[in-house]
Amino acid sequence: MKLTLDSLKQAGAFTGRPVEKEITWKHGSQELTATVYIRPLGYYTAMTDVMAAHGRIDGVAGRIAASICDEEGKPVFTPADITGEADPERGALDGQLTIALLLAIQEVNDLGKTSLPEKTKSGVSSSSTASVAGPSPKRKKRSASASSSSGSNTATSTEA
Repeated sequence: MKLTLDSLKQAGAFTGRPVEKEITWKHGSQELTATVYIRPLGYYTAMTDVMAAHGRIDGVAGRIAASICDEEGKPVFTPADITGEADPERGALDGQLTIALLLAIQEVNDLGKTSLPEKTKSGVSSSSTASVAGPSPKRKKRSASASSSSGSNTATSTEA
């Protein structure tokens, strides 16, 4: 395949429109629900990941800011909005809301989903480790002794 805009478009290499998700979180005793739009992982996320790797922004705040957007795909937050640096009086984003947003981002991008091992009729996982050999033997520690090959033994050397 030649790398062109058309070939990339046909291959599905662009993230497309934001995905609408409903999130729910608790604030004190009150349960809140909101509709959010999540941009699938792509260029914006890659850029914030690079900035986070270089210590320029907080990684979690960058991921949320790069992913949460409006219907047109425009960012709703900056990383500083999420960490509270943009408005110290307002403070950081609520922890429960942060978790709800991260879970929604995970769902949209299928991050970390794994299938569980199949269960047998007895309820035991069929991927048992019972047949696996025991742990490998531990390496013996080397101790500093007279038989050590490093350095010279000056205690027995009495030549003048």
